[in-house]
Amino acid sequence: MPPQPMFQQPRNGLGVTALVLGLVGLLFGVFPFTFWLGAILGVLALIFGIIGHGRARKGEATNKGMALAGLVLGSVALVVSIVWLIALAFAVDEFAKGIDEEIAKQEKASSAPSAPGATSEAAPEPTETVPAALKFGQTFTYEDGIKVTVSKPRVYRPDQFAAGHTKGNSAFQVTVTIVNGSKETLDVSGALVDASDAEGAQAEAIFDGSNATEMFRGNVLPGKQAKGSFAFSIPAAADGEMQVELSPTILDHEEAIWIGPTK
Repeated sequence: MPPQPMFQQPRNGLGVTALVLGLVGLLFGVFPFTFWLGAILGVLALIFGIIGHGRARKGEATNKGMALAGLVLGSVALVVSIVWLIALAFAVDEFAKGIDEEIAKQEKASSAPSAPGATSEAAPEPTETVPAALKFGQTFTYEDGIKVTVSKPRVYRPDQFAAGHTKGNSAFQVTVTIVNGSKETLDVSGALVDASDAEGAQAEAIFDGSNATEMFRGNVLPGKQAKGSFAFSIPAAADGEMQVELSPTILDHEEAIWIGPTK
């Protein structure tokens, strides 16, 4: 009687590892202070997913779909982490520029000669008057001519690769328009948008492959405008109202607030 061929155990470990690392990396990647960990886990998920997928193609593993899913999730986690890295880099750069400008102004003011009979009391700096709340669709105009408008929230359907959206929550998307009515070029890369639900809890931003959230990038010339879309996940129990806060720059403009129903 001829010897029976030995059964080889499927080598599915790398596919499972890729899927777990991709999911965990995506969860870490959507938060601004843990995105670096999401990037590391995303790269590992990519590596294990590629190897696991190769094993499945050779017949050494039976979880080809799991390895492919880990590869895709790892890619999304890496992309989201890179987006956060770029956004934070721009924000830090804007903050540093603002500090340098403020120091230069103070040095110039302290070195300027005083007029005869003038007192040393400094004139109060003008403050930006921001209303308590605007309705969605209304436009707020800053003193330097910059205008910001937040559209009415519309229902959004995240795709299958969405990050930041919890099953059972409601998803809404708003469009933010910034018009540069000033005489200088406006850097909008630091214009970050926050949202909260009817109970005052902060809503999570949604990132997916269908441009749920498109953050502002680059500069806007005088007389030109920039638009960005921002999607947020809100618990169903608090989805009747939404509040959005933003300012066109981090240091030079106060935050304006828009509030209103979502339905």
